[in-house]
Amino acid sequence: MNPVKKVPSYRLLGELEEAFDQVILEIEALLACHQRSPGAIWIFGGGEGADTPEAGAAWLRLALLDFWYQQGQDGRETRTYVGMVAADEGLLERVGRVNAAKAELATRLARIRDQAPGMIAEIKAVLPFRHPALQEHLQGLGLARLHLKQCWRAIPVARAPVERLRLAWYSSGRSIKRLSVREAETRLLKLDSTAPHVQIQLRKLAGIPEGEPLAQVQRQAPLMRANLFFREPLAEGRTRQAMNVALPLFLPAPDGRLPHHNQPSPTPPEQRTRARRRDERLEDEPFLPSLRVFRYR
Repeated sequence: MNPVKKVPSYRLLGELEEAFDQVILEIEALLACHQRSPGAIWIFGGGEGADTPEAGAAWLRLALLDFWYQQGQDGRETRTYVGMVAADEGLLERVGRVNAAKAELATRLARIRDQAPGMIAEIKAVLPFRHPALQEHLQGLGLARLHLKQCWRAIPVARAPVERLRLAWYSSGRSIKRLSVREAETRLLKLDSTAPHVQIQLRKLAGIPEGEPLAQVQRQAPLMRANLFFREPLAEGRTRQAMNVALPLFLPAPDGRLPHHNQPSPTPPEQRTRARRRDERLEDEPFLPSLRVFRYR
């Protein structure tokens, strides 16, 4: 089998620059389309249209073009812009084009991470300066680097007209990654292996079967979820849909009006709001606290 041929770095960067340019162009076209025929906007915490159509349009521009790390921001976190936009057919078509451009950008970034990961730092510093408006934005706010996930994350869109919508915080999310005993040992040894608490965990690990799977758990930041109730069942019979909404949710609305919706709490609940599943597969206490690793029951 022939090995995969590596693409020269300059070509990878050129393809990425082209994809980034397309994302910016498509977002600008979407904003221009909304300006020509503005539908209603609701902003979480700011009311309908944030008092004026101009304020709503300014918020939408900020939400769709905020690609930056802010001072002290954790690289794993992304800023959210929860809101709703009533969209006619033309605007929905523009949203589709933006999401297609973002998907292409994500594909190009994945290729670079695979073939030339050392370019990522350069990309974050160089790409913004291809666009005068973005460069001015950077200088005005003292921002310096792109947040790549905020560049390619998709804009949420409802599949059909919505009768009503309920927003709610989801604060029980977590990601679970399986680890082998050998992998867990390797990660512990990367810590200070002479520290007493690490030694204790290494001894615990040595006392279980080598083939036992373990689970590394990462708690996820609270996020807003939207439950959509459609006016009519979809083709496959579904009457509702749930989705995360980190960016403005575009809703099909030929009349330019938003569906009935609730006003969620301004901050997420401090405690878990969902009941613990009775079939929870992980033990309650971490087996290797330094790695957030649990044993399965």
